[in-house]
Amino acid sequence: MKNNEVVRIAIAETSVIIRGGLTAALKRLSNVKVQPIELLSVEALHDCVRTQCPEMLIVNPAFGDYFDVAKFREEISGKRIRLIALVTSFVDASLLSKYDESISIFDDLDILSKKIHGLLNLVSEEEEVDSQEALSQREKEIVICVVKGMTNKEIAENLFLSIHTVITHRRNISKKLQIHSAAGLTIYAIVNKLVTLNDVKDL
Repeated sequence: MKNNEVVRIAIAETSVIIRGGLTAALKRLSNVKVQPIELLSVEALHDCVRTQCPEMLIVNPAFGDYFDVAKFREEISGKRIRLIALVTSFVDASLLSKYDESISIFDDLDILSKKIHGLLNLVSEEEEVDSQEALSQREKEIVICVVKGMTNKEIAENLFLSIHTVITHRRNISKKLQIHSAAGLTIYAIVNKLVTLNDVKDL
């Protein structure tokens, strides 16, 4: 991330006081230019992701009654959006662990700046490395389904996904692993113990 680049950070929070305060704090960060995008509803969040694709999303875990991190990550598959939990009250540690970072309404500017910069460095590193990173749990599930000979439609029905999402995942899997055939995926799945020989012996 270059010094003169503007970082788009979306803020999903229904409280105008908290949202406005965080927006003001982000604008005051001295070592990074932030373009805050204030979001009041789940619909606005989806529109923002589709049209503006922010680098980061700061979201109250209670946003829209309950913010489903796993579902959101599936929906933005292929986009690198860092998720930051905005902690305004007690939040269970197991829930926070699903986010890339968390900030508290009690954090000062120095802490906020360090956390934002830490995530920016992660984004930069990811952009530089080859795409051979580990598969996500969902991608592993799809590999297993492919190895078992399931069609995209069958995979979608089995994992409760849309066919479009399955196709997107398969494209990402091929890109990450540089494997473009079912036979190649079968070898990968066996070597990495995603399946056993018994799972594929009849295929």
